[in-house]
Amino acid sequence: MVEQDRIKAFINSLDRGNEPYLDELEIIAKQQDVPIVRKDTQALLKFLMVQSKPLNILEVGAATGFSALLMAEYSSPETKITTIEKYEKRIPVARENFIKYDRDNKITLLEGDATEILKALQPGYDFIFMDAAKGQYINFLPDCLRILNKGGLLVSDNCLQDGDVIESRFAVTRRDRTIHARMREYLYELKHNDMLNTVILTVGDGMTLSVKL
Repeated sequence: MVEQDRIKAFINSLDRGNEPYLDELEIIAKQQDVPIVRKDTQALLKFLMVQSKPLNILEVGAATGFSALLMAEYSSPETKITTIEKYEKRIPVARENFIKYDRDNKITLLEGDATEILKALQPGYDFIFMDAAKGQYINFLPDCLRILNKGGLLVSDNCLQDGDVIESRFAVTRRDRTIHARMREYLYELKHNDMLNTVILTVGDGMTLSVKL
């Protein structure tokens, strides 16, 4: 059987790439060890922007702004994106990147704890991209479901944790056991919640696509 990494490398080699400024931001993020969506994850996000044509996007976890700019670049001109970031060192970088590259002023950056910000948001989002602290996904979910439109799409990244999620809790390091347990709980909830129809994909580090019924 061909190794999964080789398959992914082959698929990624066929990609047409992004706008040059996105490639530059990706290089900088990797140099500075900032988490960034993987190549095949980027391809799926671009596909979903074109296929689902979301007009009101919420991103939970902006980091330095790469994925918000990616969605802005490949979504409809009318699309608006709200993105949340808590980490103080990354907020100024994200803000600067949005000022420099968000040509159509699609992106609004909300600074602070997503747990509190989500509670204050009103319903009306047709696309939510979950890419923040993995151990908090399960806590963010109720408010995400509250503000997501019927027929809207919830996309969650990094759900397989480089394969650790399938391991016994005793097989992962002690410091990762809480995240491990919460991610397994999150995946179970996505698959068993009567409000959702969810598929779990091995794209990137694992992604879920959940449609609100």
